[in-house]
Amino acid sequence: MNSLLALILAVSLQSDAPFPLTLTLSPKEREPLSTSGDNLLAARPFPALPTALPLPGGEGRGEGVGNVPVSRASEGFIVAANTAVAAGDRSATWQYGVAQAKITPTNLFWMGGFAARKHPATGTLDDLYVKALAIEAPDGGVGLLVTADLVGIPKWLYDHLSAEIQRRHHLDRSRIRFASSHTHSGPVLTDALRDIYPLDDPQRSLIADYSRWLEATMLDTAAKALASRSPATLWAGEGKAMFAYNRRANDESKRAEMLRRGEAPKGPSDFTVPVLVVRSPGGQLRTVVFGYAAHTSALNDNYRWSADYAGVAQRALESRHPGAAAMFFQGCGSDQSAVPRGSVELCQALGENLAAAVESALAGPMQPVSPSFRAGFEFVSLDFEAQPTKAELETIGQGTDYRARWARRLSEELAAGKVFERNYAEYPIQVWRLGTNQLWIALGGEVCVDYALRFKREFGPSTWVTGYANDVMAYIPSRRLWEEGDYQAGAFDVYGLPASRWCPDVEDRIATAVERLVKQVGPRDALSARAKTTSRP
Repeated sequence: MNSLLALILAVSLQSDAPFPLTLTLSPKEREPLSTSGDNLLAARPFPALPTALPLPGGEGRGEGVGNVPVSRASEGFIVAANTAVAAGDRSATWQYGVAQAKITPTNLFWMGGFAARKHPATGTLDDLYVKALAIEAPDGGVGLLVTADLVGIPKWLYDHLSAEIQRRHHLDRSRIRFASSHTHSGPVLTDALRDIYPLDDPQRSLIADYSRWLEATMLDTAAKALASRSPATLWAGEGKAMFAYNRRANDESKRAEMLRRGEAPKGPSDFTVPVLVVRSPGGQLRTVVFGYAAHTSALNDNYRWSADYAGVAQRALESRHPGAAAMFFQGCGSDQSAVPRGSVELCQALGENLAAAVESALAGPMQPVSPSFRAGFEFVSLDFEAQPTKAELETIGQGTDYRARWARRLSEELAAGKVFERNYAEYPIQVWRLGTNQLWIALGGEVCVDYALRFKREFGPSTWVTGYANDVMAYIPSRRLWEEGDYQAGAFDVYGLPASRWCPDVEDRIATAVERLVKQVGPRDALSARAKTTSRP
């Protein structure tokens, strides 16, 4: 504390009763107090409380309140206090705003997710929501996160929302992030998964009406979050949940047998639960944002609207923390299932498991996020290596399943003179840096777990990666999955694209763009290094 001014407090004590002492320390100073002299201060750390003002330079903050035994023989003691903090410098604090709206359809139409469904939705199991969190740093950086209980956001909707938010609120795409939960019990949207279901004109009309209403509701929710900003502190941490299960490398039907034999599941998974916390200056929990990399498809034989296990987790957290909003984002989970699954009870258990992981992060050490925000964004072109020929489409089109509907539609487009695109020209990649240390990458499409694991190796283990972000257009394989092939290597017929295989360098193109953006938002060494001290909010 040699850089601080000493504040001499004369203390006259009549007994050995503990004296309440509050210390506000910078991260470098946040160490247990030690015994010296005649044991004026007990050698014990101070539990942290998130109620102090931000420290100079945006380095984070922590406050400890403890009972300090003081000897009757002592005439006084010295407490070092950071004068900038004591002066109450509130300029270096975050601002936040949060809003939400129910988006459960009131009409019954087709649900997005499972191609095996035979009919439209029959009712509601639990409500769907769109939620928006706006954060603003004193340096002028503003970020807007919009989460939604949807299987994905199609490109037309992403483009419309981005353009309108920029027009109304002057935020470009780098600062706007849409995160779909990928629930398989949400609504089909216009021009999304267009060939999976046998849609008739009445169903298309219901879907179009809902899609227009959804767009307006998402814009209104974003506007409310941006308009309601107030002071806050941000904290980053992580929990762990072990129910992700690599569905390419394991047979889910044999999972119980594997467990009995003591065999570990094969293949990579990401069990990390990233947690971003927003608290009021007084320490009250206001918003908790969390993610997980596993398909939101625990209800795999369901015809009622539901947010699946992600909805269970959000409701559990909001119930335990009244007044706080809980928001979920999907990780890189295209090749991951949430298990065990198949019933409402199992879905409930998965959600409670995830909520417990978030609670463990809330209870444990969390890193204060210094008040600065930087954002980067790129569209990257991903080429198609192979596309279906006219003859192949004619053969596939003779069937009766969704692949046949896809093939017949493409055949009609060819017959009308349409030339197929040779690539997906605008694949969205986004990087945010919150404070000094928290790197948060967002990738479009159904991204496999290899991407999250790669970027954690390259940029540090605390890196977060959101999949299914902004535009969900197809499965996005790593080079490993591309070589292996099969469903998660593309699934173009599910998403309606005129392709049968991505280019072999799809991972390299994405990773190269991510690296450019990481350099743009901050130095690599600063991003990969966690601060050595943590605080418990």
